[in-house]
Amino acid sequence: MSLHVIVGAGPVGSATARLLANRGEQVRVVTRRGTGPGHPAVERVAADATDASALARLCAGAAALYNCASPPYHRWALDWPPLAEAFLDASRDSGAVLVRADNVYGYGPVDGAMTEQHPLRATGTKGRVRAKMWTDALAAHEAGELRTADVRSSDYLGAGTQSMLTMAVLPKVLAGARVRVPADLDAPHSWTYVGDVARTLVAVAADENAWGRAWHVPSAAPVSLRDLTTRACDLADAPAPRLSTMPTAVLWLGGLGNPLVRELRETQYQVRRPFVLDSSAATATFGIHPIPLDAALRETVAGLRDDSIARTDFSATASEKGR
Repeated sequence: MSLHVIVGAGPVGSATARLLANRGEQVRVVTRRGTGPGHPAVERVAADATDASALARLCAGAAALYNCASPPYHRWALDWPPLAEAFLDASRDSGAVLVRADNVYGYGPVDGAMTEQHPLRATGTKGRVRAKMWTDALAAHEAGELRTADVRSSDYLGAGTQSMLTMAVLPKVLAGARVRVPADLDAPHSWTYVGDVARTLVAVAADENAWGRAWHVPSAAPVSLRDLTTRACDLADAPAPRLSTMPTAVLWLGGLGNPLVRELRETQYQVRRPFVLDSSAATATFGIHPIPLDAALRETVAGLRDDSIARTDFSATASEKGR
């Protein structure tokens, strides 16, 4: 039994914690509030991960340190650099291999399918932040200061995930509403299930031959946003979705008063053109195949419905208390 330290208790961090705990490993989940999955083999610790000394102490004797943190989307440029540096320091001090749950922002716009060999040529602030995190970690790895690897995904599917699909599209179409989406509805797009992210993180952490490079999480064959949404509605016995494309100018105006919407301007290339992930290397190396897309969609829809019920229950309780 080895100790595995996971920073972050979002969908990826929680899935990774449960996977390791179910395998009989010792798991420590670190978040600011001490949250995490309720599992007897999971220790939940409240700590500030930007405190490198504290993080190193929590990693003492650990086999692996997983960066599954998720700062607010509009604060990446401010929040990621100190976090990234603390992870490097903690890995150096503790000897734990550092494995990062990453995305593909660092590539910037790419023609054709993205592979791990594509250069990091991000054109936007968020992409440059993610690219620098990896180049700094890789430089430290190559200098013999620590051991690390990068695990990259496309847009997430699964319960509790946050993306344009799960936050702006599915909740509305499942309720029968019309949705205007700032995207090409028919461009092929890769989707990554969070459970497959967890499996890849754990496989990479355990294989020293996998360190010192990036890996793409095995992901389902590309599906357009329109087709994916239609399939989700079919599985949920909901009416066919009513979707239309939002002009870029409308998105730009919406960002004037909303910082989250404003950040979407930078990543329009990801949704206005084909966005395809080649994940064949990880499948060939680790034998990991993505779960069927329908299974990922069912979990995603079930999570959205559970959230909706929880919000309704909370509103009713609050109303009763107010009487």
